[in-house]
Amino acid sequence: MTFSFTRSVLIAAQAGLLMLSSPTLAQPEPIPAESFAKVPNIQSVSMSADGKMLVALIAAPGSGNEDTALATWDLNDLDSGPVITPSGDRMKFIAASALKADRLLVFARQEWTGRLGGCGEGKSTGATKTFVNKLYLTDSKHEGFEEAFADNTRRLGVSEATQRCLEIAGSASLVNTLPLDPERVIISQLNELTFQSNFFLYNLKTGETELLLRAGGRTTPSLFDSRTGELLIRTEIEASGANEYEQRILFKNTDTGEFEVHENLSRPLSERYSFTVSGRDEETGKFYVLTDLFSDQVQAWMYDPATRQFDDQPLVAHPQYSIGRIILGRQPSNFNKVLGFTVSGGRTETTYVDPQMKSIHEGLKQAFPNQGVAINDYNDDMSRVLFTTSSHRHPPSYHLLIDQSRVMTLGKQRPWIDPNNIGEQRWITYEARDGLEIPAILDLPAGWSKDDGPLPAIIHPHGGPWARDTQGWDASGWVPFLTSRGYAVLRPQYRGSAGLGRELWLAGDREWGQAMQDDKDDGAAWLVDQGIADPERLAIFGYSYGGFAAVAATVREDSPYQCAIAGAPVADLGRLGNTWSENRLQRILQGQTVTGLDPMTATDKANIPIMLYVGDRDVRTPSWHASNFHKAIQNEVRSELVIVEDMPHSLPWYPRHHRTTLGLIDRYLGQTCGLAQSRANNDAQGTSAQ
Repeated sequence: MTFSFTRSVLIAAQAGLLMLSSPTLAQPEPIPAESFAKVPNIQSVSMSADGKMLVALIAAPGSGNEDTALATWDLNDLDSGPVITPSGDRMKFIAASALKADRLLVFARQEWTGRLGGCGEGKSTGATKTFVNKLYLTDSKHEGFEEAFADNTRRLGVSEATQRCLEIAGSASLVNTLPLDPERVIISQLNELTFQSNFFLYNLKTGETELLLRAGGRTTPSLFDSRTGELLIRTEIEASGANEYEQRILFKNTDTGEFEVHENLSRPLSERYSFTVSGRDEETGKFYVLTDLFSDQVQAWMYDPATRQFDDQPLVAHPQYSIGRIILGRQPSNFNKVLGFTVSGGRTETTYVDPQMKSIHEGLKQAFPNQGVAINDYNDDMSRVLFTTSSHRHPPSYHLLIDQSRVMTLGKQRPWIDPNNIGEQRWITYEARDGLEIPAILDLPAGWSKDDGPLPAIIHPHGGPWARDTQGWDASGWVPFLTSRGYAVLRPQYRGSAGLGRELWLAGDREWGQAMQDDKDDGAAWLVDQGIADPERLAIFGYSYGGFAAVAATVREDSPYQCAIAGAPVADLGRLGNTWSENRLQRILQGQTVTGLDPMTATDKANIPIMLYVGDRDVRTPSWHASNFHKAIQNEVRSELVIVEDMPHSLPWYPRHHRTTLGLIDRYLGQTCGLAQSRANNDAQGTSAQ
């Protein structure tokens, strides 16, 4: 492969940029597993604030898209090509980000096996197979990599076990980039003696630090001034009864310099309101607050700390969906001005209110019809704008808008995928048996219509469960892999899903395997009622919490499914209650909601076949969940268990992990479960990889 950029000139039109022509439709074909397994050609792309440096991860030259490399370009000298540093034999680059002062941040990880002794997720005794994650700082020439922001001073009184713990888990992080400061950022460092975080101004050029705040107890900083680095808001957690805590919000009084509790914003944690302060309007002194205090959905409000009152009306609200974020300017010419906002509907929709940003965004959307356009980075005069295009048919592509008149295509993640082989995607709702409206994403095979007859269908619940799916490209590859093989895929946003309103979220409390599970089964019934799914060819496939849903489906009576696939599943709720989070307060608040049907207490009721798979380096949902369930049901139903070597819980996975798991899914659904139909050739294109 080559790394020269493709240049395409787009002529400015009255409403924006010239529209591109649509491709000619072709007969859809199953997309090979290899298309999703290979390392993307380019990913994790960012541009420095001055518009001079571009940073990305690319497929390492000569690796056959099996490994990653770090690449940086001088945007003033593109003809010289990028500086490239491949991942090492063990430590692999998995993300990168351009900072400033000719510095960039690189995230990497490597396999590690040893005694954790209670440090991080994993076994408290014995050896754990896991990963070491590291942040590195380097420059545009990659002249040396140093652990980012770490205080490597060896202190007296710190045990070797503690040192090893911090070495594995990391002890520093980036908090605020301070966009207007040419060299400094705000970081946090974990104190090795007190295990409390200290916050510093950190000079990227010199490595010098200046203490801003020593956090202690249950006090944490909530908002720093992005112009000066001054702490404006902090949060305290205080006990207020048996297993009850209150979150107190303290604003800095600009007259006295003291932090004062604002009682009207302080709430019992058990109420679980969403509350995020995203910035301050420098003219009025009011703060931008994203909260669901006044609505089922998150709205954007202005809060005046002087009067301790919210405005009479929200700044931004949507009748159906939550406001995702307020977009504030980060360059000198627009610093801290409201440029726009996002709405978290079926897909994330961005609306710009700043005239210049709105004009650019609208023009780019016209130039890339039927795709989402996300503006990622830009320099002060907008002569260079980095943006991404993608859709459920198109993996992300990265582009540079130059002088607001021409587009340079930097690269496509997966140019080998033909979008014509990927079908339709819809945002739908259906009614659960108790009347609750359940949102969902429906994906259909390319070219299918109801005249073709019902399809084999997969109910595919997301992980979390306090998360949600969004329309667009599926980074795991599971959905387009399945639809290109003739399956309909429904992703229910079942009760307990976050980001779609308090009612839906809180309705999942203590309903694991019960009402939460009804929502998945009711989605299957909806597919059948709509004439989309064949009731004799239904399966459920999920990963993480979705794996729990597949396990629960196996032991529930009157299952609508012919089989289940559980990736990295939770199976034992009794043991999960003590292991699912390192945060004690989070365990208390959310842990009490993790009850319902415990599959391990109902294994004698197993009534459909299941395949379980999990990585042997998964410390989030360790393999004992899958193996214990497999052993308990194998005399009741057909059960398969696959332990995948060196696979962690979360993306990114190695190419071999994708090949193995996609091959397992394809084989199990098509052959073992018998869901395949004539349009899906399970042996074609090398899709099975054992």
